[in-house]
Amino acid sequence: MATAASSLTFSTSLPKLCRPFSISITQPPQVSLNFKKLNCSISSALKISRGTAAAATTTTAKASSMASSGITTVDQKNKKVVEVFDTEEELAVSLAKYTADLSDKFAKERGSFTVVVSGGSLIKSLRKLVEAPYVDSIDWSKWHVFWVDERVVPKDHPDSNYKLAFDGFLSKVPIPPGNVYAINDALSAEGAADDYETCLKHLVHTGVINKSSVSGFPKFDLMLVGMGPDGHVASLFPGHPLLKENQKWVAHITDSPKPPPGRITFTFPVINSSSYIALVVCGAGKASVVQTALGKSQNSDVFPVQMVSPEGELKWCLDRDAASKL
Repeated sequence: MATAASSLTFSTSLPKLCRPFSISITQPPQVSLNFKKLNCSISSALKISRGTAAAATTTTAKASSMASSGITTVDQKNKKVVEVFDTEEELAVSLAKYTADLSDKFAKERGSFTVVVSGGSLIKSLRKLVEAPYVDSIDWSKWHVFWVDERVVPKDHPDSNYKLAFDGFLSKVPIPPGNVYAINDALSAEGAADDYETCLKHLVHTGVINKSSVSGFPKFDLMLVGMGPDGHVASLFPGHPLLKENQKWVAHITDSPKPPPGRITFTFPVINSSSYIALVVCGAGKASVVQTALGKSQNSDVFPVQMVSPEGELKWCLDRDAASKL
């Protein structure tokens, strides 16, 4: 059984600013789901895959029932996948396999795997990675972990995304301490954002993080992010000026509509330069935003989540409740 290091230590191989600390989506597919008797109406560009434990069957029109492994719609043109799971437990099982497969792919191709996580319920949905078979089969030494946003609070504060990830995930897997990149919480929000961007630039220069040949921004292998009930992703909130930021890699915010007010966040050019993004959304409280983003809705508002459009693949992972209005 693989075991995690009992404590995190400073890396001396990185410059001071980089050292880890101790402790426009195009027109979406129209999806209509009824979970008592499932009918999925989709455009001709989509396919629905109906999976079972033994085999998978592909159809281009309707599925009469939902398999336990979920319903998948694939927008091949826009590299977008939408998966709906009957329970959050099934979502977590699938997300673990998805992450492990990408870890293996990039570790073999690049010799490293750059992973970005958010806070909220996302960390809970990663719980299967710390169980067999993944905790023993994944090459954790190749992982480099970052945060898509962070609250500028001490690392042991209940609001810290670092603490959430450390308690629920990082402390349970043997990722090298020097490969975990937390913010410097001793700085102001602006200072912490600048410091984190300097760290990223160093890691791009040394080849740990790829650089997008399209945008020139850092190209992370996988971003695992959630979505708020208001449609925000990272700390990019509806109507906020940072939605239009197109120069900075990491920005600061001191007027977050959700406490605490001081935060740092990746900007959309960085988010959208990713190779893969998994948007993990659970709960009925987010169903209306999911409906606007993916289904038929009269809502004319554009939510930040609708601006997520990576260079590579976007995968929506939804539980039954989040997809209830599709």
